[in-house]
Amino acid sequence: MIPSESLKRLLYGRFLHYTHLTEQMFSSEIDGFAELAREHGISSFPNSMTSVHVIDCIGNNEPINNVSIAEKMNLSKASITKISTKLLQEGYIKRSQLNDNKKEVYFSLSFKGKRIFEVHALMHEQIERNFISLMSSFTEAELQASLKFFQMMIDQGDSFMKGDDKAGTSEEGQVGG
Repeated sequence: MIPSESLKRLLYGRFLHYTHLTEQMFSSEIDGFAELAREHGISSFPNSMTSVHVIDCIGNNEPINNVSIAEKMNLSKASITKISTKLLQEGYIKRSQLNDNKKEVYFSLSFKGKRIFEVHALMHEQIERNFISLMSSFTEAELQASLKFFQMMIDQGDSFMKGDDKAGTSEEGQVGG
């Protein structure tokens, strides 16, 4: 059975509403992180979630250089250089060089950075628990349909970001996000 156009339009409306809510949640994410950090006795932390995510990337891959951080985070090398310079100045990360390559700079977390890394991991654990709890009311088929939807939206977003001319429409000609 083919879903009705009105159901597709309703889903699109809900999707748009969700994207707007997601924007608002991301813009207030640093406030939630700051609150959690304070609860764990941390009074000094980066002022942007991108910086926290750079700390997370370094913590998960140390030692790591700017180019690798940029690739893993899909950010420009210039952005990572700017962020890592600030994190270095603020004492969240340390720089080093490998014995066989004195030109290349690698980053690892300082004690202060490890505390931020740990609180960030706790925050994501809480978010994951809440998400999984919400999904408990879904049937296996509903979860599979949700997964298919999110994968399609990710594929559309990836195509759009890569400048693919076909981004925004699927094979059936339906508008994507």
